[in-house]
Amino acid sequence: MNVLQTQTEGARIVGPGLCPTVATARLVLRPHRMSDAQAIAQSLNDFQVSRMLARVPAPYDRQDAAEWLSVATTDLNEGWAFAITAGDDVHIGCVSFERSRSGWELGYWLNRFYWGRGYMSEAVHAATARFLMRMPGTDIRSGIFADNVASLRVQEKAGFRITGCSDLFCVARGATVPHIETRLEPGDFRPAAPRH
Repeated sequence: MNVLQTQTEGARIVGPGLCPTVATARLVLRPHRMSDAQAIAQSLNDFQVSRMLARVPAPYDRQDAAEWLSVATTDLNEGWAFAITAGDDVHIGCVSFERSRSGWELGYWLNRFYWGRGYMSEAVHAATARFLMRMPGTDIRSGIFADNVASLRVQEKAGFRITGCSDLFCVARGATVPHIETRLEPGDFRPAAPRH
């Protein structure tokens, strides 16, 4: 074994294991399936959704969804990608934890017809709580485009703090957009308040 291999292995971030199923008061977060492709394509082909995501093209079709699922549903995905469902097992969004060069990153999106109901906050809280059970002490990064104030509120409710601002290219918009960077440091997570 050479020194380069040892350094690479020492820097390797261990993953959380297989993506579990998590139930909340109104949602079920489950691993993705190839059969989710059509629902994902319908959600992400909506420019109001795709314009808030950095890497999603517009238009977005079933083939794009199938290609993403071909990785998300295999062992090639070291993180978690939860399908958000609202009780009828129909895919309405996604919450994911991906490994990047700087550590773990939270990403999420929701079909526009489910906005304004608190589903995203419920899903992010539940997914983050479970992720931190498997990966205690983990630092999680995220961010939002500056014109996505609702998404920033979702993160702040969970304990994320703003750490900076930069410009990030948005594929759907075909432009560089101001991006607010956020971070959840160990011990800062705020569990969701019980729903009454």
